[in-house]
Amino acid sequence: MSRRFAVFAALVVVCACAELAAGRGMSPAVLWDVLGGGGDATERHIVFQLRLPRLLVALGAGACLGVAGLVLQSALRNPLAGPEVTGVTPGAVLGAVTASGLGLAGWESPLAVVVSACVGGFVGAGLLWLLAGRGRGDPAQTAVHGVLVSAVLGGLTAMVLLVAPGELGSVVQWLVGTTEGRVWQHWHLLWPWALAWGAVAWLMAGPLTLLRCGDDIAGAAGLSAARARTLALVCAVALTAGAVAAVGALGFVGLLVPHLALAVFGADLRMTLPGAALVGAAVVCGADAAAQLVSQLLAVALDSGRLTLPVGALTACVGAGLLLVVVRRTPSRTF
Repeated sequence: MSRRFAVFAALVVVCACAELAAGRGMSPAVLWDVLGGGGDATERHIVFQLRLPRLLVALGAGACLGVAGLVLQSALRNPLAGPEVTGVTPGAVLGAVTASGLGLAGWESPLAVVVSACVGGFVGAGLLWLLAGRGRGDPAQTAVHGVLVSAVLGGLTAMVLLVAPGELGSVVQWLVGTTEGRVWQHWHLLWPWALAWGAVAWLMAGPLTLLRCGDDIAGAAGLSAARARTLALVCAVALTAGAVAAVGALGFVGLLVPHLALAVFGADLRMTLPGAALVGAAVVCGADAAAQLVSQLLAVALDSGRLTLPVGALTACVGAGLLLVVVRRTPSRTF
């Protein structure tokens, strides 16, 4: 197990180095010179005020989404219970966009964005909980209801954007997910939030393991399944809201990362929850580096110097393809 953690920690370092080197306007040689204490004022500003906070925010958001997805899938006993398809992420996006449209939140007030995203995430999760009714334990039913709730919340977000397009043009990035333009203020807001709720998730490793075994086994062990599930959902919504407030709605990260973490680190959630954080951080950071490289290639091919591919678009496309591959390779499995 320690070797597996070491391998993924090394992978995170590799992805972080690729992220730092993937930006425009600076060669890897110049980057190395700046990291060694050289470079002019402009180059140091690019590295330490733009690239480094962007890197840290990508790592933190990926860790949040990985842990949130694993908590949701464990609490609901549903392999498709990612934040993206349970109404949590769309609700958080709707909350942030609505608050921005009303002038209550914005990028200049990130704490207000987190609060509004949390409220929206809880609304989305609550709608799914009410709609699923007695079928909450059925993975297929919960997945279908989650898609319905997400579609409704996505439609409401589009309506808000249409009502005030001039005021809300800048928040379209929440709909796709991007790390573009992230600065130290976003990181200073994200890391204590992620650390606090990540610690809560890890302390719930035992109850979550029992919930994965079913409510009857959890009750026989003396656990109140309803209370434990409620706390788990609060934790997952808070982690998702923090990630959404920082980078927007990154598709399929919270859905697929838990499956990879369980395959690598096993069913002991005391190990798998930190593992999911490492895997999520590596996935988002690596995807952001790849998105920047693809943006440069597309800019050269299309002769467009301002072309930028959001990391959320890349994770959505790759994640959807991976999900289709998994489903086709395991046709007998009930999703």
